[in-house]
This record gives sequence, C-alpha cells and structure tokens, in this order.
Amino acid sequence: MLIVHELTKTFRLEQGAVQAVNRLSFVVAPGEVYGLMGPNGAGKTTTLRMILGLLVPDSGYAEVDSFRTCDDPTAVKAKLGFVSANDGVYSWLTVREMLLFFADLYGVEPEIAQVRLGDLAELLDIRELLDRRAGALSTGQRQRVTLVRGLIHDPPVMLLDEPTRGLDVVGSQTVFEYIARLRDLGKAVLVCTHGLDEAERVCDRFGLLHQGQLRHEGTLAELRESTGRTHLVEMFVDLLKRPRDRDETAGSQAG
Repeated sequence: MLIVHELTKTFRLEQGAVQAVNRLSFVVAPGEVYGLMGPNGAGKTTTLRMILGLLVPDSGYAEVDSFRTCDDPTAVKAKLGFVSANDGVYSWLTVREMLLFFADLYGVEPEIAQVRLGDLAELLDIRELLDRRAGALSTGQRQRVTLVRGLIHDPPVMLLDEPTRGLDVVGSQTVFEYIARLRDLGKAVLVCTHGLDEAERVCDRFGLLHQGQLRHEGTLAELRESTGRTHLVEMFVDLLKRPRDRDETAGSQAG
C-alpha cells in the first residue's frame, strides 16, 4: 500500500514563493491502479520526486509497508518500482547484465534474481533480447526491458510516469497489459499521465490535481456524479477555467 500524507513543497524563487504541492493526501491500495492526473504545473512531478525520496518535502510524508520517507527514505526506495518515458537503459551492457545489475543494486540474492529474470522475461516476451546489447534495441524493445527493470526487485508499489509517451499503438498496448498484470499481482500502482483517454481505460480511481491540491478524487463514476461531466478532459477544462486561488494570487503579486 502507498500512503501519501499531507505532502507539501514550496520553492523559493527570485520572483517569489511557488507552492508546488499543498498538503496532498491519497492512498493506493494493493491491487489498485490510481491515476494522479493534472495539467502541466499541477504538481505531479514534484509529488513523484518526493515519494521517490529525490526531493525532501517541507512537511508530510509518503509511506510504503510502514516505512516513511521522513524516517527512512532508503527503505521506502527499496520498496518502489519506477517506470518513466525515459528508458535509461545502459547501452554498453547486454539486457541480462543490466537487469541483473539493477537486481543487485536492490539487494536481490543472485539465485533469486536469475529466477525472477526468467519469469519476467517470459511475461514481457524479452527472452530473445537478453543477450543483446541494450543500445541496439528498438524503442519498443527498450520499453519492454524498462518494464522488466521496474519489477526485478518485486516491489509492492509501482510508480509509472508518462509510461506511454512517444509509443505507438502496439507499444501502448504493451503498457496497458503490463498495468493489468501489476494489478493481478496485487501491486499498488500509481500512474501519472497526460493521456486522459488512456487513464480512463486503465485506472480504478483518480485524483485530479490542480495548483498542487487534490480537487476531485474517486472512481470515474464518482467523478462524473460530483462534477456533472462525462470525461476527464471535460473535468480538467472546468478546473483550468477556475480563477487562481486568492492566496496564491496575492503571493504572486507580493513577489
């Protein structure tokens, strides 16, 4: 389970303070796919960086399996899998070498890593790629390797940041099947994406983020009832039409 509790982050800039995330709280249960949605500047990336321990929040914390980022960020990182549009493969290594290297980084015993690699290679259909140089792979092949890398240490929580960006229909379908498999495995899955139609297809619940705050949360049916809109796109258009928060506007004027 992933628990995000009142995460807050303000950046101090020359032109004034910018509150990127404001007391953000949500929970992602095992076997659930949660879509954290928002336009550019809504606070999604800042939130992910705080969950991953790459950015220290001003207050609040993320918790995975009773470990909190404010107390033991290293333990939290060990229980997270992360997949982004930037594959980050090591081109000079073979796929097998790279995946076993990441398993070792996470402290996976070599015998277990070998078994897990075999299972995941079967699952994501990369068996024929294992002994190829990662730098020689196609975009779709690199993507599948990246998906395996995120699971090599069997984390209870998976974070996916724009996982289908730049992919064709076939590549996107691979990601959709991967997310469905993560759900079946009982992983808590957090997806951040601009692909609202795709999110409607794969997510069980949604958190609509705007100006660093969670404005709406629930299943698609619940969001439709609370907003009076049918699609996520329409809900976001309504959010973007709202005037900026009074305190944020005043802060900008002061800066």
